[in-house]
Amino acid sequence: MKHLGIIAHSVEGAALCFQTFCQEGFRQLGPHEHPDVSLDCIAMGRSMSHWDRGEYGPIRSILAESSRRLAAAGADFFVCPDNTAHMALELPGDDLAIPGLHIADVVADRAASEGRRRVGVLGTRYLMDGPVYGRALAERGIASEVPPATDRETINTIIFDELVNGVFTESSRQEYARVIADLADGGCDAVALVCTEIPLLVTPDVSPLPTLDSTRLLAGAAFDTAIGRRALPSWRGGPVRGRDPRAQPTGGATPTRSS
Repeated sequence: MKHLGIIAHSVEGAALCFQTFCQEGFRQLGPHEHPDVSLDCIAMGRSMSHWDRGEYGPIRSILAESSRRLAAAGADFFVCPDNTAHMALELPGDDLAIPGLHIADVVADRAASEGRRRVGVLGTRYLMDGPVYGRALAERGIASEVPPATDRETINTIIFDELVNGVFTESSRQEYARVIADLADGGCDAVALVCTEIPLLVTPDVSPLPTLDSTRLLAGAAFDTAIGRRALPSWRGGPVRGRDPRAQPTGGATPTRSS
């Protein structure tokens, strides 16, 4: 079995990914069994000023340091259970020390396998305003949509004021459900929960749309990779080959399939 390395950026999402990965081992391999896993966490506080200024290069350097430390610990591949961090990981630069699974590809593959045609995207404002999920979904012929600006701000505020700090309130749950209901009214047939803490707040039983849980989907893909059911990845950061840089989540337009 291969050794998984988890590049943590936000604590709650990384903890959920770690726990889910190990629980897959308990379920599939037997009590107390799972592939080796190491987690490296450089405090997100070191990155927040760069996020606010749109400086993704320094964030990539911080994540790359985690990849080097995981490689030194013996990890064969990595996952980063932080969707927004992939905006930095996709920047051109030196190869990361070990290859990794790209979270947007994992989520988009599941959306395609379920036959989804239009997927709502909920995450940080950086991610909702950026191209990561629009690209990945468009490659598979799937349209993507984000909420309007005021709702994007609400989603983002709840993430950073509450979710990343382990605070989950009923009022915030209802706000997310309202936003998801509006996406459903706009024609979405699923919602991608692509801040890795959101699935801790919005469970399938309270969501007006079927959910694509980025955290648990990534952990499942990591487990399949570690036991050899899925091939080791080759991506070591940088732009993802074949992605259409024009395709991004929109307020209504349908991205085209990339060439």
